[in-house]
Amino acid sequence: MRLNKLIGVLVMILVMVSVSMAQDEEATEEPIILPDLGGRVITVAVENVYPPFNFLDENDEGMGWDYDVMAEICERLNCVAKLVETSWDGMILSVSLGELDMAANGITITEERKEFVAFSDGYVTLTQVFLVRADDDRFTTVAEFLADESLIIGVNPATTNYETAVDLLGDEDSPRLLVIDQDVAVQALIAGDADAVIVDGFVGERYVSLYPDALKLLDEELTAPEELGFIFPLGSDLVEPINLALASMRQDGTLDALNLYWFGGEAPVPDEAAEATEEPVSTPEA
Repeated sequence: MRLNKLIGVLVMILVMVSVSMAQDEEATEEPIILPDLGGRVITVAVENVYPPFNFLDENDEGMGWDYDVMAEICERLNCVAKLVETSWDGMILSVSLGELDMAANGITITEERKEFVAFSDGYVTLTQVFLVRADDDRFTTVAEFLADESLIIGVNPATTNYETAVDLLGDEDSPRLLVIDQDVAVQALIAGDADAVIVDGFVGERYVSLYPDALKLLDEELTAPEELGFIFPLGSDLVEPINLALASMRQDGTLDALNLYWFGGEAPVPDEAAEATEEPVSTPEA
């Protein structure tokens, strides 16, 4: 009887210690100290044709995850985010040369790109998928698609989506590969000039929201999870402040809330008639 009582007391003590340790751990999670950038203007490259990260509304005003997150970051760091419309094919080069301070635009973190630009910490993880026509019943799996040599894949150039397409087809010169800007590829898909477009998962969901009667996602992931991050010139003094701001947004739940809003289906979709401005920032040839 005494042994049972002793065991009971010990259990109660262990529970109390565990609760106390958990409370102490929560109490010791100090707020992240953020630097003050003194109103510094930061130029941020975006395409404005990459929903839900960035796109133009009916008034040609930029909006999307990139706009909201950069506004929040600069509110915390005392800076001004100037989002600059830039074509994708020159974006990474432009940042690497220091012509722009950084780029958003949902850029996948890769070892190859780290040779030319610095990355922030990852802010979201996704996989690549097939975007296809809603009424297409010729295939239901990636294997069935690949087996039909008449089917065409549309893909944005110089992206990890392009690399995935080449891996699937086994030939970068394959006649089944339609390499064009992503928005154009999606329109080609709807028109029947392509049979699938490889997109990042969140982006594919946004296209389905924009064209719910015309498009769907194939229920199969093409890649392992990949992290996205901001890019900067190598050695940029902005990497640490941006990382600290992201960390503070994770700590207080702001980043989760913005991710849920823009990637969870609550946010607006781009106006079908909205187009990017005609003069993207020019960059020198590689």
